[in-house]
Amino acid sequence: MTAPTIIPTSVSGRSAIDVARQCAREAGRRARARFRQPQEISVKGRGNLLSQTDLELETYLTQTLLEEFPDHKVLSEESASTTDTSGWVWVVDPLDGTRNFVSGIPFFCINVALCCDGEPVVGVTHDPNQDESFWAERGAGAWVNDQPARVSEAPSVQQSVVGIDLGYDDGRGTAILGLAHELFPGVQSIRIPGSAALGLAYAACGRYDLFVHHYLFPWDIAAGILLAREAGGTITDHLGGPVTIAGRTVIAGGAAAHADFLRWQHAHAGALDLPPE
Repeated sequence: MTAPTIIPTSVSGRSAIDVARQCAREAGRRARARFRQPQEISVKGRGNLLSQTDLELETYLTQTLLEEFPDHKVLSEESASTTDTSGWVWVVDPLDGTRNFVSGIPFFCINVALCCDGEPVVGVTHDPNQDESFWAERGAGAWVNDQPARVSEAPSVQQSVVGIDLGYDDGRGTAILGLAHELFPGVQSIRIPGSAALGLAYAACGRYDLFVHHYLFPWDIAAGILLAREAGGTITDHLGGPVTIAGRTVIAGGAAAHADFLRWQHAHAGALDLPPE
């Protein structure tokens, strides 16, 4: 049996989870200060925006994490998206839900995770609008601020609130909408949050019974993988296989609803435009 990985402490003697939580909270404070304020916006694609705040927060997070862990690397959405994931790597989304942020919609977050050879061992998703930090450390459970987080116990898809999101690939987004069309009205409700990271965090604490997405990147999912696992949930790719930070698809939630969703999906496969593996 492989010995568990010992999570390193920072140069200031703090634990990785403490550093991650503090960084995410400070980045969230800065995001709130810039929210609904004039700033430069550029367009990366239809619906995919880059704000001045994204870049400022990424600089802050990268500099702070490397000061505390100078031997680590940083993989981040805007300026370091091709970083090799071997060894100790911080995976950062400085502002997940930029479209919401730019539109003045108060549903966005900061995502910070520490991975060892691609496996998340520390994860934080911080929502500055609700002052909520969803956080987990491998083997220590999942939390919302200081309260334990647990996934839903919904027994079936029919009894579930299902979160979905579209991403920035038109084909995959259309396929997700087709999946939602097939699901409805055989579910309690369907939600589109506009932040994959918060969608996964909501699944980890039972606010969503399931969360489904077909177009993800490591900075979207690294923290959420750990949150779901430590909250007692099941998280896989869209076919039920192992999920990794490099995967593009995810199904996350309570075990019973997750298993029922896979059965439902198999039964409706002919009507669904599922993405390739």
